[in-house]
Amino acid sequence: MIPFFRSLYLAPRLFVLLGINAGLFVLAFMLPVVFGVAQVALLLISLFLGLDLLLMYGGKGRVEASRELPDKLSNGDPNPVALEVTHSYPFELTLDLVDEAPPEFQLRNQTIRLALPAGERRELTYTLRPVERGEYDFGDLHLYARSLLGLVIRRFSMPLAGTVPCYPSYIQMRQYQLLAISNRLTEMGVKKIRRLGHTTEFEQIKEYVRGDDYRTVNWKATARSGKLMVNQYTDARSQNVYCLVDKSRAMKMPFEGMSLLDYAINAALVLSNIAIYKQDKGGLITFAERVDATVPASSKATQMNRIMEVLYKQETRFLEADYGRLFAYLKRQVPQRSLLVLFTNFESLTALRRQLPYFQRMARSHLLLVILFENTELHELLDSQPDTTEDIYIKGIGEHFSLEKRLIVRELEQHGIPAILTPPEQLTVHTVNKYLEMKARGMI
Repeated sequence: MIPFFRSLYLAPRLFVLLGINAGLFVLAFMLPVVFGVAQVALLLISLFLGLDLLLMYGGKGRVEASRELPDKLSNGDPNPVALEVTHSYPFELTLDLVDEAPPEFQLRNQTIRLALPAGERRELTYTLRPVERGEYDFGDLHLYARSLLGLVIRRFSMPLAGTVPCYPSYIQMRQYQLLAISNRLTEMGVKKIRRLGHTTEFEQIKEYVRGDDYRTVNWKATARSGKLMVNQYTDARSQNVYCLVDKSRAMKMPFEGMSLLDYAINAALVLSNIAIYKQDKGGLITFAERVDATVPASSKATQMNRIMEVLYKQETRFLEADYGRLFAYLKRQVPQRSLLVLFTNFESLTALRRQLPYFQRMARSHLLLVILFENTELHELLDSQPDTTEDIYIKGIGEHFSLEKRLIVRELEQHGIPAILTPPEQLTVHTVNKYLEMKARGMI
């Protein structure tokens, strides 16, 4: 009996009908002829209520549902959650699905309604966008079923509780990898970089096609084959590409729910994968007040799994980054000239100048690329029209911060250190762009 009452709900339609019926009884005090109508209406409501209870509870009808989750969630991306629903009632049901999504998503009023005919199976999908790495706990799936009468609701609960880990954006990693394999990176906004000259790393001899560099014509092969043949060269390979991820308090700033650290982690994962696909060696170093985690550069098949597992565990520190320790660590552990892609953030030119000597020392032994984040929240402020004196001062402060960012990039470039100032949401595209540009220009 207790499970019966726990699963039974009275529908709003029933309360509406009872309210109308109560109004008829009140009206019967002034018009006695209405009293009989009210009694008949109450009897009909009672009969239909009993019939609806018999339909929902009298037979062996059941509602079944399942939930299909990915093995892991991709941070910052829409992740599909698939639901499959069916029932064994001999008539059409109206179903309200309430999935107990992890509380981090704050989906308090998410209800999926559908009409499901007898014997039909329905598949549904909704998406979740996590903004933090870690574990997400899913609860049960509840279904509230109503017949065509719609006076009572029966609840069916599916015990589908489980935990799913959220990793750095492996969806972006796969997208860029597939586009790189098919030479369609321009579809993601990655520019096609014009090659300056060519490397001396020979790949093959092929037949000339329009657009090939005539300076690469192989006259001996042409004479032997009777066709115009050219030498084909490839980019330098097996170069070390290290992603240096700053975990200090400067990377705690959030944009669209994600911290700068999470944006950097997603971009580092994609760049490492592209570098390995380009037959370079991908590596990783995370640091704050000390060097934390290191994955030595390698092009092995298991390298991406190692990098992903390390990135999954990284958390922001609330201390200042120690670039002196980072420089000393690189000098000891990375003796070979490498491309160092540093994901960090500076809000003032003074803060940069304190660390600039260490950047210059890194740039003497390696090719250092500094990635800085643009404060996109300032755009709305800078585009607004000030109305009061206070608004003018606030806009002036915003323009000062925006100018400081550009001056930081200029300061780095004046010292021969390439730098990128990018909005957080375009970080991955700009980083891959710069890497491909450096390879095309023979810088690495």
